[in-house]
Amino acid sequence: MSLKKSCLLIFVILLIDQISKIYIKTHFVLGEDIRVFDWFRIYFIENEGMAWGTKISDFTSAISDRTAKTSLTVFRIFAIFGIGYWLYSTIKNKGHYLLTLAIALIFAGALGNIIDSVFYGVIFNDSHGQIATLFPAEGGYDTLLHGKVVDMLYFPIWKGYLPEWLPFWGGKFFTFFEPVFNVADVAISTGFIMLIVFNKKAFPKD
Repeated sequence: MSLKKSCLLIFVILLIDQISKIYIKTHFVLGEDIRVFDWFRIYFIENEGMAWGTKISDFTSAISDRTAKTSLTVFRIFAIFGIGYWLYSTIKNKGHYLLTLAIALIFAGALGNIIDSVFYGVIFNDSHGQIATLFPAEGGYDTLLHGKVVDMLYFPIWKGYLPEWLPFWGGKFFTFFEPVFNVADVAISTGFIMLIVFNKKAFPKD
């Protein structure tokens, strides 16, 4: 895959990701849930931390949520430069098509969520109990680097109580698939799955 095609793919994913997030932000109240199918819903939530809403402060009380959020966003910015260099180096060295495609997907997804973390606090007002406004006159809900990632794709394919004989989770209510995610998350996950499944092709021994 050439650099031009990789950039085009990244642009398309970013465009779809940001259009979907901006639409949800400007048409849904936080927590609003629309059933598309029994197994698929549009469910608007905002993620303040890492995967599944995990925060650095969940693991240590030595750092505040606000400092942790800033640190996480700055780390993501540095990481995206590293991924970008990896993509450029792979294309320059004529790496395998699958490797280039996987890195491009991961880069696009990571950049999509970084845009939320860096800018959404400034360009949107709060979504609690109201539909947010893009570029509100009174200003955003937070400062630069403190935006929340918009998630909306929810697939509760199965809900029910697990069999009693299962260790640890037996008898407990369980939902598959419970996490709520976005287009950027799909791109990142797809890229990582490709690297795992096609590992031998992406990283030949020679």
